[in-house]
Amino acid sequence: MAKSIQAIRGMNDCLPEQTPVWQKVENTLKQVVSSYGYSEIRMPIVESTHLFKRSIGEVTDIVEKEMYTFDDRNGDSLTLRPEGTASCVRAGNEHGLLYNQERRLWYIGPMFRHERPQKGRYRQFHQFGVEVFGMASADIDAEVILMTAQFWQKLGISEHVELQLNSLGSNEARAVYRDALVAFLTEHESALDEDCKRRMHTNPLRVLDSKNEQVQAILVDAPKLSDYLDEESKQHFAKLCQILDAAGVNYVVNEKIVRGLDYYNRTVFEWVTQSLGSQGTVCAGGRYDGLVEQIGGKATPAVGFAMGLERLVLMLETLDLNQDITPAVDVYSVLVGEGTDIQGMLLTQQLRQALPSIKVMNHCGGGNFKKQMKRADKSGARIALILGESEMAQQQVTIKDLTGKNEQQTVAQTAMADVVAMMLEK
Repeated sequence: MAKSIQAIRGMNDCLPEQTPVWQKVENTLKQVVSSYGYSEIRMPIVESTHLFKRSIGEVTDIVEKEMYTFDDRNGDSLTLRPEGTASCVRAGNEHGLLYNQERRLWYIGPMFRHERPQKGRYRQFHQFGVEVFGMASADIDAEVILMTAQFWQKLGISEHVELQLNSLGSNEARAVYRDALVAFLTEHESALDEDCKRRMHTNPLRVLDSKNEQVQAILVDAPKLSDYLDEESKQHFAKLCQILDAAGVNYVVNEKIVRGLDYYNRTVFEWVTQSLGSQGTVCAGGRYDGLVEQIGGKATPAVGFAMGLERLVLMLETLDLNQDITPAVDVYSVLVGEGTDIQGMLLTQQLRQALPSIKVMNHCGGGNFKKQMKRADKSGARIALILGESEMAQQQVTIKDLTGKNEQQTVAQTAMADVVAMMLEK
């Protein structure tokens, strides 16, 4: 017997019992982003490795340790995309969508990182992302944050997430702060763990979000980024906070939010939750005004965010917020007798055309009445259409409400759609 083949570790199947929750999350996100007038963009899963090294930064954990990179048959180095922003910028540059234009874009799809699989974090994961180009003011930063707040409201999780904000300032101001931080860390190098010692010389701001409690104790006395912000960045951040205050969006200023990618400047934000056990980030983003030029385009201001769909699905399941998900089937046909299979198929086709919003499953494969009724119950259908030889001869159909809210009735086939619609409305 051949050895059973299983999915690659950290890359999971989404089974039929799970997909309704995913569809709920995806449809909600799409509905909200569409209400803001944003347009969808779809990018390839595989990109040139150089794109991510150039945009994310060669000394980040993603590029150093986590990317799925391989050489193709032509010897070109390719990578399964670890995030969507760089791909979106590449596509915008390549097709002339960005320079001297305003673009509001969104995307959804799988990303790939070779890290240790754990709850809510996998090697193939799915992100929903928004990227906005051509606007440098704080109002567009506020718009994308307000959009995320509306996501949580629609999903029913507003009370379970917290918005944390920070400003990284300009690249020049951050460079000055970087030197001050490195000088401080050098004085305390003996107390740092190995990971922080490495980051101190490659990406020192990442030391600020270390999970090591001993390191965090040292950082209490570290220089603060807010003391090094340029005046324009301070005004930008103040305007953002003013808009969020006016809109009634609660937030916490957290100076240790620096984001893991090199391309961010000024506004950075995270939505975090305690509902998944330890504190976890469900959405993160910020401004990246230098990235378009860094990837080969002309200087263009930009801001965006991404969220992991696995964590949102997990939150809805953990908080038991899926009661509103409707069954996969509204109506199930039960066909008993000679020739009813063909007539039943035609009837269900008529019902789908008359009521295109309902879900109708046609019984196939024969079987006695009792067996078919069991399948109707198992399908989750509210209504069973029963067609026997006597109903077929008289051009009728029996309609049984499986929830018990309505009396069973036999009606003319021409009245079938109206009766079904009435029952489903109750």
